[in-house]
Amino acid sequence: MTNEYLFFIIIGILTLQFIIETCLDYLNAKHYNDPIPSELHDVFDKEEYQKSQDYQKTNYKFGIITSTFSFALTLSFLLFGGFEWIDTFARSITENPIIIALIFFGIIMIGSDIITTPFSYYATFVIEEKFGFNKSTRKLFILDKLKGWLMLAILGGAILALVIWFFEWAGANFWMYAWAVIAVFSLAMNLFYSKLIVPLFNKQKPLEEGSLKTKIEHYAKKVGFELHNIFVIDGSKRSTKANAYFSGFGKEKRVTLYDTLINDLEEDEIVAVLAHEVGHYKRKHIIFNLISSIALTGFTLYLLSLFINTPAVSLAIGVSVPSFHAALIGFGILYSPISEITGLIMNYMSRKFEYEADDYAKNTFNAQPLISSLKKLSKNSLSNLTPHPAYVFMHYSHPPLIARIKNLKA
Repeated sequence: MTNEYLFFIIIGILTLQFIIETCLDYLNAKHYNDPIPSELHDVFDKEEYQKSQDYQKTNYKFGIITSTFSFALTLSFLLFGGFEWIDTFARSITENPIIIALIFFGIIMIGSDIITTPFSYYATFVIEEKFGFNKSTRKLFILDKLKGWLMLAILGGAILALVIWFFEWAGANFWMYAWAVIAVFSLAMNLFYSKLIVPLFNKQKPLEEGSLKTKIEHYAKKVGFELHNIFVIDGSKRSTKANAYFSGFGKEKRVTLYDTLINDLEEDEIVAVLAHEVGHYKRKHIIFNLISSIALTGFTLYLLSLFINTPAVSLAIGVSVPSFHAALIGFGILYSPISEITGLIMNYMSRKFEYEADDYAKNTFNAQPLISSLKKLSKNSLSNLTPHPAYVFMHYSHPPLIARIKNLKA
């Protein structure tokens, strides 16, 4: 297969993806003027519902601008030799293939983030500010960027360097060693993410003694869920939006509540949300997702090993000297249709798991406080209450609010 042929395939994939996403966004936006669903009349009045619709419309219009800019930037890089320029610059500094790759990806990823920073700034300090969500400061915004780049350089750079070293050492069989390293890294992140990564961005503290902690511990004991670590995270330093999550295994498992969640919900509603999270653990969803992710990584790396030594893949993105890092860019685009398919499957399974976790909470605690908590959280985050089914199918990892309420009432 010639590099010209691959070039047109790459352009075709990028263009088709852009068209599909634009059409899906348009279909979804057509529902923004739908009336308030009857199931939500008790929490949304006309004014509040209009605010949520305005929020969705604003994000839709802004999304058109950002996606078009991103598409145009990527096409420009391919058509006008952007990847070749960066590769030539990296090779002018060193001949070491690992360092060349680190410079190459460092410029692309950090440079791309710098170019798109005005968009994220506008989203945070104009859109989120306008609708009352933003609590971040400009200093915090910049610090988050710098910390993110530092993490990318340390963690991403280390993994990339190791993968290329495996390639230099083992040739096409590199994928097996890379898979093992990434699998260990994924397990470590799942176990220690809350201890190692979260503190870089947020403060965490144990949930104070009181009726809420007593209720949570009572429920955990009732369902046989050993729980010693309940933490509160200062999510309010960035946004008013609320969340809760479960992480880790064994002695490292913990429940983390956003302080905004505690402020927004009644105690029984918080316990119901945690019952849902316990349902994920009890139904082995976390283990399934972890194993699936590791298996999918292995499959992707194996396919990469079939393409990585093909010079046409590097040449297709305009890089004149074939290399691992250039082929990785080309492969990433060529692989994206497969990624879309696997993403659809994972989203379908995720929505199924959400129903199962809701059922667990309903059967072991109470459906009503979970329903009321979902309504409040959707109201406070101005969620889209009437998404288009096609958009849900393609993008939603959680079922729409109305579908979850109907399932909980069944």
